Amino acid sequence: MDEVQQYERYLRERITALRSQKGVSEHRLSLELGKSGSYIRSITSGATMPSMKELFNIMAYFEVSPAEFFSGLQGTNTLRAALTEKLRELSDEDLEKVSLFIGWITKV
Repeated sequence: MDEVQQYERYLRERITALRSQKGVSEHRLSLELGKSGSYIRSITSGATMPSMKELFNIMAYFEVSPAEFFSGLQGTNTLRAALTEKLRELSDEDLEKVSLFIGWITKV
């Protein structure tokens, strides 16, 4: 599999993972993005790829930055990637606690 195919596969799998985490169907996600009901299915099946603008809309829908969206490309077995995934699952209240803790341990 060449590099471009690996990126395309990652993109499809990442959209599927984020969609599953949020508990939204492909059909519903498509409609909420203002597209036809089969739009996301056409991406996840490999029939098409989103434009850059639509990819940014997908990221905005899931409230992830481009860096967060593509973080798994750098290696899914790293501690940083594992912690990033856990942080995504935390509530805002818990994120505040983590932020305070990080501030405390990084003070010189």
